[in-house]
Amino acid sequence: MDQNHAAEIHRGQRFEFGVNWARFLTVLDESRIDQAVASLTAMLGVTDLKGKHFLDAGSGSGLFSLAARRLGASVHSFDYDPRSVACTQELKRLYFPDDSEWMVEEASVLDCDYLAKLGQFDVVYSWGVLHHTGAMWQALDNVAALVAGQGQLFLAIYNDQGWVSRYWHAVKRTYVRYPLTRWPLLLVHAPYSFFAPWLVHALTGRLGQARGMSLWHDLIDWIGGYPFEVAQPAEIVSFYRNKGFTLSEMKTTSRLGCNEFVFVREPSAGRVIR
Repeated sequence: MDQNHAAEIHRGQRFEFGVNWARFLTVLDESRIDQAVASLTAMLGVTDLKGKHFLDAGSGSGLFSLAARRLGASVHSFDYDPRSVACTQELKRLYFPDDSEWMVEEASVLDCDYLAKLGQFDVVYSWGVLHHTGAMWQALDNVAALVAGQGQLFLAIYNDQGWVSRYWHAVKRTYVRYPLTRWPLLLVHAPYSFFAPWLVHALTGRLGQARGMSLWHDLIDWIGGYPFEVAQPAEIVSFYRNKGFTLSEMKTTSRLGCNEFVFVREPSAGRVIR
C-alpha cells in the first residue's frame, strides 16, 4: 500500500494529506480535542459512545478516533496515507497507550478485500475523506456495507458548486502536479480562503476552528486536496436512501466546503450489533 501511495505522490496524482496532518498535531491541545468531542456528540445525537463499535474510515490526524475513544467507543482507524496512519498512532500512544480497544491500520477504503474482513460497526465515520479517493461513488458504496443494522453513518462530502468546483479542481490538480506553483497559489487564494475567515473568527471570538480544526491547516488541505470530487446534498441522500438508510441529520452549505450527513441503516439492511 505504501508503494502505491508513494507512486501516486511522485506522479502528482495525490496530495500528501499526512504531511499536513503531522503539522496540525503540533497545535493540537485539550481545547481542540474537546471541540471535536462536542461536534461528534452533537451530530450523532448522543452523550457518549459506550459499548459502541466505531470505524474511522480515513482517520487523518486521528483526532476523531481519539474523540470517539474518549466517548467510550472501541475504535478501528485506518487511512491510505502512511503519514496519516502515523499521526493516528501517535495520538493513540499519547492518550491511550497499549489500549486493546483502539486499533490503527494502513488500508484503503477502495480495498474491498480489506473491508470485507472488518465486519460491521455501530458508527461509521468518514468526514471529508471519500471525495479524495479518486473514486468517490465507489467509496460511498463501500462504506455502506460496514454499517450495522440500526447503525449510524456520519459523512462529510464537498458541496457541488458547479463551475466554482471545476475551478477548484484545476487549482488543486495544479498544486499537486507542479510544486513550483504551490506558494503562488497559496498567496493568491489565502486572502479569500484564510485571512477573511480568520478575521471573522477573530472578531466573533471564535478563533478556535469548529470541530477542533485549524484555519491554516484547513487552508493547505483545501488548496492542495486532490483527488477532488463533489456532490449535491440531494444526490447523497438519494444514494443512501436506495441502500436502506434514513437521513437523521444534515448540515448543508451554500458555499464551498462540506455538507454533513448522518444516516441510520434500517435493521433489515444489516446485521444488528448487540
